[in-house]
Formats: sequence, C-alpha cells, structure tokens
Amino acid sequence: MATVLTFLVRVLLVSVGLVFAAIMACFFVLMLGIWLLAAAWATLTGKPVSPFVVRMGPRDAFEQMRRRAQAQQPATRTPRSDAAAGPRSPTATEVTDVEAK
Repeated sequence: MATVLTFLVRVLLVSVGLVFAAIMACFFVLMLGIWLLAAAWATLTGKPVSPFVVRMGPRDAFEQMRRRAQAQQPATRTPRSDAAAGPRSPTATEVTDVEAK
C-alpha cells in the first residue's frame, strides 16, 4: 500500500510541475506577443524599437537597502547634528510606559 501511495504522490507532483511549466510558457508567449505588437507598431509609426529589458540589477537593490539603512540610523549624542538631520520618528528605546519616581 505504501508503494502505491508514494507512486500517486510522485504522479501528483509531476503533474503539478507540468501544469506550472505550461502556465509559465503561456505567460512568456503572451509577453512575447505583446512585445512583438509594440515593436510592429513602433516600426509602422517610425519610432525606434526598444528591446524588452528588465532594468534591475543586484547593485541597484544593494544601493536601495543601503540608502534605507542610512535614513533610519539612530540619534547621535550631539543635539545639533540631530536637529540638522531633521525630525525623527520615535524608536522603541524612546517609548516607555514607566514613569521615573
């Protein structure tokens, strides 16, 4: 009985993989068709045909994360530099519900 069950699980996983591959193939064919229509329209109207390019690189992602980290740096000990940096939102260390006696 266990061999029949493992065989059915394998058949199910292979069929799910094939369905996923078919969906991805249809998506890429659709995107290719849309790009070809845009390229044909650009050719008919005399505009330059631009290639289908995804403008994203690993360096851009690292630069975005570095900029976000720099924007959220904690306060320094000098009040003048904190005032020059602009208003800050309260952090977890500044918010407290205990009053000093």
